[in-house]
Amino acid sequence: MHPDTTGSWTPVALSADLPAGTVIPARIPAGSIALWRSESGRPAASANRCPHRGMSLSHGFVRGEALSCIYHGWSYAQAGNCLRIPAHPGLTPPQAIRVKTYPVEETGGVIWVAMGEPSANPPKFEGFVALRSLMAEAGIAAIEAAAGAKASPAGLVEPAESTGTICLLLSAQEDRQTLLHVLLKGEAGTAARIAASRAAESLRRKAEDLQKKGIAQ
Repeated sequence: MHPDTTGSWTPVALSADLPAGTVIPARIPAGSIALWRSESGRPAASANRCPHRGMSLSHGFVRGEALSCIYHGWSYAQAGNCLRIPAHPGLTPPQAIRVKTYPVEETGGVIWVAMGEPSANPPKFEGFVALRSLMAEAGIAAIEAAAGAKASPAGLVEPAESTGTICLLLSAQEDRQTLLHVLLKGEAGTAARIAASRAAESLRRKAEDLQKKGIAQ
């Protein structure tokens, strides 16, 4: 996410990367989260630590509408409350046992997570198809320098050499890393997808080279 421009929303993943019944790690400015989708298809975002022993919930598993820790199997609802403690099957878990959760919205093939209560909906990008995500070992400034363009208030960069065919949705990570969500404009046939993917990979390499040389900080 481009600092100070996109409010509280962070584009954490593409919808295609989170099938029903799965959980993956993701990151927002508050830190690491467990991003998961229930069997019914509802996305959710939980803090990435089980309250019991601190195990990463992104290493866990989804069953039905609940996320379970892989360590001792404690299960949590999308609202964050604990539903089940396998070692005590007859116990109704106290409401005090819960994991922090975050607002989630899914639009245009992108999953957004907010910190706190957002004042508006996440950005919508009409006419784009979400293609893939890439992790770059480079910061926002290096990505912008490689693209020859600045990010928009929504965190969207249109590379100068793309002739309007692709845009990159940026999400800042740790240690000057940036997650690039590649959005393809208009035609989404096989040839266009391959060309867009190659262009994004080329830009990533250029940004990483600039970062290593200290040209863009």
